[in-house]
Amino acid sequence: MTVSSRATANWYSGLTTGQGKATLASGNGEFEVDWQARSEGRENAVTPEELLAAAHASCFSMALSFALEQNGTPPHWVKVEAEVKFEAGVGVLSSMLTVHAKVSGIDQLEFSRFAEDAKDNCPVSKALAGVDISLESATLEEAIV
Repeated sequence: MTVSSRATANWYSGLTTGQGKATLASGNGEFEVDWQARSEGRENAVTPEELLAAAHASCFSMALSFALEQNGTPPHWVKVEAEVKFEAGVGVLSSMLTVHAKVSGIDQLEFSRFAEDAKDNCPVSKALAGVDISLESATLEEAIV
C-alpha cells in the first residue's frame, strides 16, 4: 500500500525580505518560516531542516524498533535526536543521529549493529543519500527485568 503525505508552503515577497508558512496537510502543524532564521539561526524559529530532523529521527526510531522487534527483543523505549546542518548557498550538509534505548536481551555491540543498520536503511536516510549521515552515539540502557 502506498501512502501519500502532503504539506503546503506559502511564501510572500523575495527570499531575504520575505516570510512564509508551512502547513501539514494532517492539520497537526503550521509553522512560520523565514530566510534569516534558516540561514543565521534564531531561537523558537522553525526551519525546513528542523522539520527534516524530525522526519529523520522519527523514521530511524521506527526502523530500529522494527529490527529489534523482529529479533525478538522489542525495545522498552527508544529516544532519537537528529541534528541536521544547513549552510546557506550550499544546502543540507549532514544529519547526525544520537540514540538511547532500553532493550532487554541484547548487549551494547549487538544494539550498535542494529542502530547502524537502521541508520543506513531507514527510508529517510535513503532519501538523504547525498548527505553525510552519522550515528554519533548508540547507547543501550540496562534493562531491569
